[in-house]
Order: sequence, then C-alpha cells, then structure tokens
Amino acid sequence: MSALALGLWGISRQNSMWRDESVTYQVAHRSLDDLWRLLHHIDAVHGLYYLLMHAVFAGWDGGLLALRLPSTVATALAAAGVGMIGARLAGARAGTLAGLVFAVLPVTQQYAQEGRSYALVTAGVTWATYFLLRSVGGIGPGHRWWTAYTLVLGLACWLHEFAALAVVAHGLTLWWSRVPRPVWRRWLTASTVVLASVVPLAVVSAGQAGQQLGWLGHPGAAAWFEFLVIAAVGVLLCRFLAPGQAGSEPITPTAVALPLLIAPTGLLMTISLVKPWYVDRYVLYGMVGLALSAGAVLDRVIEERYRLAPVARALTALFLCAVAVAVLLPWSLLVRSPESRKDDVVAVAHAVERTAHLGDGVLFMPARRREWLMSYPSVLGRLDDLALAESPRASGTLQGVELPAADIRRHILAARRIIALTDPVGQPLDALPQEEIKRQTLRTDFRVCSRIAVHGARIVVYARPGHCLR
Repeated sequence: MSALALGLWGISRQNSMWRDESVTYQVAHRSLDDLWRLLHHIDAVHGLYYLLMHAVFAGWDGGLLALRLPSTVATALAAAGVGMIGARLAGARAGTLAGLVFAVLPVTQQYAQEGRSYALVTAGVTWATYFLLRSVGGIGPGHRWWTAYTLVLGLACWLHEFAALAVVAHGLTLWWSRVPRPVWRRWLTASTVVLASVVPLAVVSAGQAGQQLGWLGHPGAAAWFEFLVIAAVGVLLCRFLAPGQAGSEPITPTAVALPLLIAPTGLLMTISLVKPWYVDRYVLYGMVGLALSAGAVLDRVIEERYRLAPVARALTALFLCAVAVAVLLPWSLLVRSPESRKDDVVAVAHAVERTAHLGDGVLFMPARRREWLMSYPSVLGRLDDLALAESPRASGTLQGVELPAADIRRHILAARRIIALTDPVGQPLDALPQEEIKRQTLRTDFRVCSRIAVHGARIVVYARPGHCLR
C-alpha cells in the first residue's frame, strides 16, 4: 500500500514527460500493423511492453496517468513480493520492513512514475524469486511453484531480455545454499525453458543493437564507483545478520540478497567493457537485494532495541525516523520534478508552440530529437519539417527517415524562418552528412533571431537577414 501511495503521489511530475516516455506514448498509439512494422526495424526488446501499453490506451486514453499507472501498480506488486520474500527468509516483521525499504528507495520511486517497462520487469523478477523459494522449500514435488517460476521469469524476460541475468543470481543463491541435486535438476530445467523462450527475442534485438544501443559508451569510473558503493553497502548490511536469522526457508537472506544485488549489474557492466550495453535501469531489479538485506538488518535492530530502556528506545526510534526523512525526502521531491529526467518534451512542445509561426520550417538537430514534438502532432503539424523524407509511421521507424544532405540543403535555402531544436551546449555533435549540412547552411545563410533554453533542449530561431520579425 505504501508503494502504491508513493507512486500516485505527484505522478504527473508537474505535467512533464521525457523523451523515452514520449516514445512509449506515441508508439503505443500506433495501430497494431504499424507497431508490428516498427518492431521489425527497432525496439523489439520493448515489443511486449508496447503491446501492453497499446491495450491500455485503447481501453483508456488517460494521458500521463495512463502512461505511468502500469509502472505504479507494478512497483506496488514488486514491493509486496519483496515483503513475501523477506517474510519467508527472516520472518513477518523483516518482510514488512524490506517491502517498506524497497518502496521508499528513491530509484524505486523514480521508476514507479516512469512510462517504461523497468518497474514491470522488477515485479516479474521479484515474484519469480519468491516462486523459486517456494519451489525449493515447499513440501512435496512443488511442480506448480516451478511452473509459476518459469512462466513469470519468462514473462519478465520478454518485457526486457536483460531480466535473464536474474537466472545467474538464482543459480548463485542455490549454490550458496547447497540445495540437493533434485532441486538443481528442476531449476536447470526451468531456467533452460526460460532462456530458450527468450532466444527469438534475443536474436532479433541483437540485430537491432547497433541502432538501439549505439548511443551507449563503456561504463565510466562514476558508474563503477556507484556500483561498488552499493555492493559494499549490501555486503556490510549482510554482515550484521545473525547466521541463524531465517524464517521457514533453508535459504538465508544473504544468499538471496547479495546475488540479486551484485550479479546482474556486475555481469552486465563487465560485458559492457566489450559490448556497451549497460544502463542502470536495465537491471533495476537488483535493488530488491538491497531492500531484503536492509529489511533483515532493521528487524535485528528492532529486536535489539527492545532490550533498551523505554526512554532509550523512544530516542532511538525518533533519531532513525529523523535520519530517514532527512535523507529520503529531498530525493523523493527531486524524482517528482521535471529536472529529474534528461529533458521535458512537454516544455519543449509548449515553447515551440509559443515561438513558431504557421508554416515555419523546423529542423531537428540531431534527427532523433524529432521525438520532442512527435507526441504533439498539433504542434508539429503547423511546421514544415524540412529534412523529413518519410514519416515514422510510413517508414516503420521511431523518428522517420531523413532526406539526403543535398536535398536538406535545398529545402533549408527555400525557407525564410526556421525553428531548430538542438541539444544543450556542450553535447557531442553527430558527424552524419545530414547533420553537418544543417549546421553549415544555417551558419552561413541565416542569422540567429533568438535562443530559448528549455530543460534538456535549446530552441533556436533562424531567419534570412531581415526576416526575424514577421
């Protein structure tokens, strides 16, 4: 319930939407035929999620609320799953605390209000982990739990294929816990079915990886530092746990928490030293491990606190609550602001609407920034897209196909006033011929009339000499 309440709090993010969410919004509004054509070109990895969102908008076109509500509900389900896991591993109180910790983590709150698939993937991995525990610790053959594990983890992998890295974490949990051979055989069968089911998606998305993940670089020092700090926190928390602190399972909280927290992220970052595939949100479900260990430690702290005098107990509780509020409240407010994301397509669209005149030319520099206006066809429709050869829907792409450089130059020179949508100063410039000809022609044949800074974007108005005021 706390996760659902936190997800609904400020869910509109001050009526803002960033470009990845805009992709979800406009793709989910395409017809099934157009969506199928798109997935043949790009974004197959998000295909099942787009189909889900297409169904959501077909049933209720509720704007930003409809865009984000599935993630909010999924986060609440994930928090409930964390609580169930914690309860089986360390008792009911530890489970309640683990679910609460998961719900209040700033990164959880962020993706609970994100119109992308990552909260749904986290819910799938969380409940698959719970079903794994039931499969291992249940009485009798427990075939229904193995079936549930296979189906739910397979669904999570189809929502995003990097959920398959949870299989590694689960294998480490079983190895750590020294489960008997029959359990290993059943887990190997289930995990083989999961991985085999996702092979078609992996093959198609691998062919799209160049354009899908071409913007990524190798993990930098900051990313490695963040991972190592979080991993160290998890290890330190687990060191506080008593060796015998467990619930109804032969598996300890540490055996579940640390593999989930460390293995998927660490493996993806290591792979990304060769193939740059790492983004932290791709393995968001690792935070389940942090929440489980924190919940178990808090349970132990409470147990120890009952040995203190009443005044000491009250002061300790007051201090811990004050620290939690002081640390979490600023982060909670931040993730509900437009500034918490890279840009704000709503602000961009409104600024263009105020600035542009009917029939003005528009250039997107680079072309992928066409996404800033694609969720606002009423604004884009007022402008002449000077570089566009084929629309996104017609071409089965996300942002359309642009003309050759020579044709773009000819169209630019035929215009008198142009609205250019560009990245903020300091961002790298694309070296494609089309992008170079846009910059060169504007620089040599037009003058700058005005510049407008919007969060994550710049809107620059160009005109022929003498035509800035129309």
